[in-house]
Amino acid sequence: LEKMTDLVAVWEVALSDGVHKIEFEHGTTSGKRVVYVDGKEEIRREWMFKLVGKETFTVGATKTKAAINIDAVSGFAYEYTLEINGKSLKQHMENRLKTTNTWILNLGGTDYRIVLEKDTMDVWCNGEKMETAGEFVEDGTETHFTVADHGCCIKAVSSGKRKEGIIHTLIVDNREIPEAVE
Repeated sequence: LEKMTDLVAVWEVALSDGVHKIEFEHGTTSGKRVVYVDGKEEIRREWMFKLVGKETFTVGATKTKAAINIDAVSGFAYEYTLEINGKSLKQHMENRLKTTNTWILNLGGTDYRIVLEKDTMDVWCNGEKMETAGEFVEDGTETHFTVADHGCCIKAVSSGKRKEGIIHTLIVDNREIPEAVE
């Protein structure tokens, strides 16, 4: 196995199905470009005569569109930027804060990462889309699902404030789980 001697960038990207590691090798003498997603080679190009440009690929179970932009800064210096769904990584992360809630919890010695996609009300647990049952209750809605034989419920309640909108709370075994910040 050849060593990653031309590794120039590593990014961690949080998506609904998990946190993915993207690594990029750029051989500025050979013109080589290699993209790895979660340690698996996605793209390999040898002897690229054009050292700047863009490599596009997908990430995760949701096949999220990603691109690495290669730009010359000065002389033989290059800048590498990652885009997710056409947005910079920073914009992607800011958007995720608005459109998803994430909780990390441990049940019976196993860690679980639960993500709620607020626009679709899809619930993901450790990379799998969960079967859920939604119901209307007196003060909002409840989305029920099961993780490792534990009853889980995401309560959606109006904050009463227009700017805050709806507050989502994860309850597992009648215990409120604090939201994680990724």
